[in-house]
Amino acid sequence: MSRRPRLDPGLVEIYTGDGKGKTTAAVGLAIRAIGRGLKVFIIQFIKGGFDFGELHVLEKLPNIEVRAFGRGRFITSSGPSEEDLAEARRAMELAREVVMSGEYDVVILDEINVAIYFGLVSLEEVLDLIKNKPPHVELILTGRRAPEELIEVADLVTEMREVKHPYKRGLPPRPGIEF
Repeated sequence: MSRRPRLDPGLVEIYTGDGKGKTTAAVGLAIRAIGRGLKVFIIQFIKGGFDFGELHVLEKLPNIEVRAFGRGRFITSSGPSEEDLAEARRAMELAREVVMSGEYDVVILDEINVAIYFGLVSLEEVLDLIKNKPPHVELILTGRRAPEELIEVADLVTEMREVKHPYKRGLPPRPGIEF
């Protein structure tokens, strides 16, 4: 069996903020990692049922797995449904399994910050995952509204800030650019 590269150390990164590009940055990091022979697993919270362009190509690449959870609708001000909660529980169970297995070098929990914000996942279970992850695993957390407690324990935090966006001019999302 050939020896795969291991990160030493594996850090915790957060991409947050109200600007565009959090998932895009995480996907770019994933591509960079597989280009260096690392194994990557992406777990998307809330995004199941949506047709994001990156999924069309990621499934064709080596050393990367992607699983999306959610019901294909945004959570509104009325709050999450039972189905939203069940999907998030399934996503978090998989996240724990994947991270703790140590089989993957990079694990991306896409939109986990939003899942915490809406009460789909508890902050405590994410902090516990960070605390107990194998030392070689790079853990990437994305989404708006990263809690201060996560920011404090992370090794790298990047905040995307919206300066200008075509949505404000009424331009709808465009395939291949926004999704």
